Amino acid sequence: MANQLELKYGCNPNQKPARIFMQAGELPVEVLNGKPGYINFLDAFNSWQLVRELKAATGLPSAASFKHVSPAGAAVGLPLTETEKKIYFVDDLALSPVACAYARARGADRMSSYGDWAALSDICDAETATLLAREVSDGIIAPGYTEEALAILKTKRKGGYNVVKIDPDYCPAPVEHKDVFGITFEQGRNELEISGALLENLVTDEKEMTEDAKRDLIIALITLKYTQSNSVCYAKGGQAIGVGAGQQSRIHCTRLAGNKADIWYLRQHEKVLNLPFKADIRRPDRDNTIDVYISDDYMDVLADGAWQQFFTECPAPLTREEKRAWLDTLDGVSLGSDAFFPFGDNIERAHRSGVRYIAQPGGSIRDDHVIETCNKYGIAMAFTGIRLFHH
Repeated sequence: MANQLELKYGCNPNQKPARIFMQAGELPVEVLNGKPGYINFLDAFNSWQLVRELKAATGLPSAASFKHVSPAGAAVGLPLTETEKKIYFVDDLALSPVACAYARARGADRMSSYGDWAALSDICDAETATLLAREVSDGIIAPGYTEEALAILKTKRKGGYNVVKIDPDYCPAPVEHKDVFGITFEQGRNELEISGALLENLVTDEKEMTEDAKRDLIIALITLKYTQSNSVCYAKGGQAIGVGAGQQSRIHCTRLAGNKADIWYLRQHEKVLNLPFKADIRRPDRDNTIDVYISDDYMDVLADGAWQQFFTECPAPLTREEKRAWLDTLDGVSLGSDAFFPFGDNIERAHRSGVRYIAQPGGSIRDDHVIETCNKYGIAMAFTGIRLFHH
């Protein structure tokens, strides 16, 4: 290892020179393959922190799928149901626990995960490498790789796939810095530990939270800790199912994340599971087509005959009424917010996507209205007392 690594350029090709370096000591990372860039390393270091904390909080192998310094998905390594295997397109693969974690993380929002940066809390095994090898991805960070896994990953992208190994024992300095417009900012690192203790202040009439809900809320909060703010995360079954990042208003975060959660669930509808795709359709085209089929734009696709590019026969539309009826069966969803909800409209939107459990800081002058809206729907809400802004 060395104390610096020269990069091709910064965020954009005109931003040169570029490097990552340590003021003292050696870099805690080793590039095993490829040539990661500036944004790759931003994704790598943020995603590594996320999966490391998820593993510490849950005791389960964890994974994240990052794009532009925010997670498209994050998950722990619980076994997948047959339906989940099918919608994540891994029903033909053997899956280890860490492979299950990445399949979940990438499957949360496959449109956004296209060209992602992957992060694993545990050593990358052959099963996870095999899954990654057939997806469009920029790179991966993990604490280690088996020989077989590394050999598989080195065949990806004509041998140029970015593979980064990080020292799992690396502990950064307690104070961090960054430069903006030639001015150096300094702050203490956000070392706040997210655990079940943050979920004890239940302020709603509903005081019960299942253990699964607590786990999912912890996943949501840790995900938010490394998501560009403002941000909201929906989680269910050991994974994020919708992340709304970088919005200027809280309701737009809630809507964006809720729409993604709805798409995740609509992919499990019988009509979507049985779409008559052509055998030679590319994986990204299939994902895009599913997204269009679920959306209201599918009627336009029917009208202009574009469906013939992707399907062996014309599938009947998934009507608005069918979609609503299916979404009404979604339940037990957990939701985390990186700052307080200013109005009850966020709860109204969350309820439409099956949210039953919420964790948010509290502290709005309209907390009473937010609590009242939760009580209307039987939602259990905890005030954590902590904000999770990330910029």
